[in-house]
Amino acid sequence: MDRQLDIEADARRAFDAIRRGGIAILPMDVGYSLIGSGEAALKRIFDTKRRAPSKLNAMVGDQAIHREIHLLDTRSRAIVDAIVQDHGLPLGLIAPGRMDHPLLQALSPEMLARSTKDGTVLMLLNAGAFEEAIGRLSLRHGVPLFGSSANLSLSGTKFRVEDIEPEVLAIADVVIDYGLRKWHFYRQSSTLIDIRTVTATRKGSCFDVIADILARQFGITLNDPTLG
Repeated sequence: MDRQLDIEADARRAFDAIRRGGIAILPMDVGYSLIGSGEAALKRIFDTKRRAPSKLNAMVGDQAIHREIHLLDTRSRAIVDAIVQDHGLPLGLIAPGRMDHPLLQALSPEMLARSTKDGTVLMLLNAGAFEEAIGRLSLRHGVPLFGSSANLSLSGTKFRVEDIEPEVLAIADVVIDYGLRKWHFYRQSSTLIDIRTVTATRKGSCFDVIADILARQFGITLNDPTLG
């Protein structure tokens, strides 16, 4: 039977569950994500994944959230826009943030500490139409969305729902299954870049293309974090 995706309706269903304190598995272009909002949900995600205490939650954001929260100078803004807008690539952006923004202030002190570091916020950008749809709901209703990949820590990003571990699936109130995700052939989640130093802290999807953009357009040689 033919079925067309209803991204707006699916985003609303997932958002409503998260807003009620639940957890959702969401289809990002760089793999499936495990997302919550309240302290209990985020703690359950953290504990179920068996994450190391040093690991931070990442924020789900659309372009509007990114522009409201991240504080970038002109050059940094040009770099990010080149990657995510001009070239349409996903990016995990680490950048200084407005800690007084309502979305961050909605977090408990403990969750804020687990989701920010030294005044920076890690935000997933340009990870597909579903992320943009649920990001709009997040900003409109003042409900922050945080989490990480839908997998046990160190087990690898999952690009199909059927590959997600049973214990991770078990904590999700909603699972949005859109099949194999766009950047699956990289077998990694997003590339993470700290814009303060334009340094890669994780080599992930589209790293090669991002490195080429930085070299050609900005004269920046991007480090490869896998080389130490």
